Amino acid sequence: MRLLRHLQHWLNGQGPRLQVADVVPESHPIRQWADTFPWAALIEAIAKSFAKRFPKTSRRGRRPVAMRVLLALELLKHALGASDEHICHRLRTDFAVMYACGIIEGQADRSQAHVVLPQTLAQFRRRIDTALMDELLAIQAAAAMDEGLVSPAHLLVDTFPAEQGRQRVTDATTLYKAQKKSSSSLRTSPRRASRTPRR
Repeated sequence: MRLLRHLQHWLNGQGPRLQVADVVPESHPIRQWADTFPWAALIEAIAKSFAKRFPKTSRRGRRPVAMRVLLALELLKHALGASDEHICHRLRTDFAVMYACGIIEGQADRSQAHVVLPQTLAQFRRRIDTALMDELLAIQAAAAMDEGLVSPAHLLVDTFPAEQGRQRVTDATTLYKAQKKSSSSLRTSPRRASRTPRR
């Protein structure tokens, strides 16, 4: 009964907020997927690119959706093969998707039909140009190499679809940038040298 009362308050948007990380188990595939991304570096690159190409002329209007939420939804949409409408709906109903989007606490708000509108996600996608996409790929590849998840020898530079189980970088420049970022981050991050390798 106590649990039912707690959930009833939460569903009405009146009770305490649920901690998303406590709800999503560490073994959940979406949580494991989300934990591999260097979110801070990716968001910083997007924010710099957008500020340069789309300067704000006014501070009026609604509060913008967090960049982390939009980027995670866009990546999840492709990873899961979902539509904009489906992935935006899952953000409202799926705690694993909330976790991937960096949402720490969850509480239902029945007055809000959508947390993110599909049109907002489509607009965000249109703003990611080729140069920014190359930079994001380089950041992600560099982070993966730093963590020991991949090595340059296993990265295949190819513009055609890769065989199943092989990693692919679509541009030689991207691979070069990733190696450069990886080597520079290793020089500036001595704590990584003492870290025990993952098993």
